Amino acid sequence: MSTRRTAKVAQAIRQVVSSAILFELRDPRVKYVTVLHVEVPTDLRTAKVYISIMGDEKTQRLTLKGLEAARGWIQSRIADELQLRLTPVLTFVVDQGVKKSIEVSKLLRELHPPEEFEDEEEDEDENQDSDPSSEEE
Repeated sequence: MSTRRTAKVAQAIRQVVSSAILFELRDPRVKYVTVLHVEVPTDLRTAKVYISIMGDEKTQRLTLKGLEAARGWIQSRIADELQLRLTPVLTFVVDQGVKKSIEVSKLLRELHPPEEFEDEEEDEDENQDSDPSSEEE
């Protein structure tokens, strides 16, 4: 099998899993979940589903337990939607990348408070007002 085929299967699995979690899953533990991407080996027997869960550590643990409990049902949704010889066994992996990027942006905002940016914008607005080429004749 080619890597192009595995990439297409991974994308299709991502779509099925994300729509199943978003629209069909009724577990109250599963909330604030975003399916980021899916890794599938060439034999298509397993699939790592990378997810982002917003919230504190307790919310993440509960959501992950809810997803593990619903794994069989989600795999059956994949079997219904995709025409594969074998349905891949799902493994959910929490990706901390989104959460870490939010933390970094908070740190950057603390280093450069928004007041500084507002002052710069006001200076630019004043410079544009005094520009003679912008005046109407």
